[in-house]
Amino acid sequence: MIQMVHADGVSEKRLLDTLKARSGEIDRTVTASVTEILDNVRRFGDTSVREYTMKFDGSVPEQAEVPASALEEAVKTCDSEFIYALYKAADNIRDFHRRQKQQSWLEPKPDGVILGQRVRALRRVGLYVPGGTAAYPSSVLMNAIPAKIAGVEEIIMVTPPRKDGTANPDILAAAKIAGVDRVFLMGGAQAVAALAYGTQTVPQVDKIVGPGNIYVATAKKLLFGTVDIDMIAGPSEILIVADETANPKFLAADLMSQAEHDKMASAVLLTDSERIAARTVEELERQVQTLSRRDIIGTSLRDFGAVIICDDIAQAVDIANSIAPEHLEMAVREPLEYIGRIDNAGSVFLGQYAPEPLGDYYAGPNHVLPTGGTARFFSPLSVDSFIKKSSFIYYTEDALRKAKDDIVKLAETEGLTAHANAIKVRF
Repeated sequence: MIQMVHADGVSEKRLLDTLKARSGEIDRTVTASVTEILDNVRRFGDTSVREYTMKFDGSVPEQAEVPASALEEAVKTCDSEFIYALYKAADNIRDFHRRQKQQSWLEPKPDGVILGQRVRALRRVGLYVPGGTAAYPSSVLMNAIPAKIAGVEEIIMVTPPRKDGTANPDILAAAKIAGVDRVFLMGGAQAVAALAYGTQTVPQVDKIVGPGNIYVATAKKLLFGTVDIDMIAGPSEILIVADETANPKFLAADLMSQAEHDKMASAVLLTDSERIAARTVEELERQVQTLSRRDIIGTSLRDFGAVIICDDIAQAVDIANSIAPEHLEMAVREPLEYIGRIDNAGSVFLGQYAPEPLGDYYAGPNHVLPTGGTARFFSPLSVDSFIKKSSFIYYTEDALRKAKDDIVKLAETEGLTAHANAIKVRF
């Protein structure tokens, strides 16, 4: 069901290279198809969006835009316990992300020079939300709430219609709670294109965030530069570092919590205990029998899962840093001791009672995380994702006179005489 190897410097590297390679494949057929969709939406706007919506979703809603009253009605009519949980999660997410907000600053110097930076929010952001079997209200909260805290004026959400031409009410309820301003019933690459270019009914946005299938992800990738995007997300992944004190039942459950996302998802356990390794494999085989997505889990664990037995936890942490996982659980005796040693991870879960789903839904930190090893240089979605910065400079004549010779020397050394002249001409 899942591979087990000993970390000998070769076996685990071969295995981990296989895991990394799964995220780098490019489907040229998909790229060609998406390119055509983007071009048609750019040229023909709503007409192309409607045609593709009928082709891919089977129906076209009478009205593309969902009225605000439908969002309010969804909050009233959806399961009350679900709505309560959404509100609680939203409160936690807001509380965490408020601490990320930056301020503009200005620094006057004694010689009359003034330097500073202006921080301001993007004006309009687009949020893509899947609407089929992968309808995730939690993603609405995670994407929209940081944008609102940043000060984004308008959030435009797009989500595919159901077969009857209506929106998923759970998604609408989350949109209302998160502060989404407008919702349009459209999905796929055509919806991403509508957000990027603007159509007769859909306003153009500055940035597009949110998860989607390969067509949505490819559209976002191709449109980067026309608009900003959150990230190129690959298959989900979890890595757990466990010592002798870990509970194999918990470990198995947590590994499968990510494996159920996708057959391409990756679930890896690093442990210094042969006993923990063997018992976790036993628990995987036992628990998977009761789960609704056991076929997906089985394929994921077989093809992209691993149990790696390390010499010690220090080696496990080194391997974890080289993998740079999306989710990293530290199921060890003293997890807080390792915070300063974990350099590459999207989100870190410390201890036996901080399982990955806690971060997916409720605790507050964002669940939009870098995948495929990109945690080496990317960060989770945050308030910073929805701002832009401008620097400003003011020099007096005397201050520039003191600096002019240095600037001219630098410019002339680079062969840019017009740069040097822009300084010289003032004196």
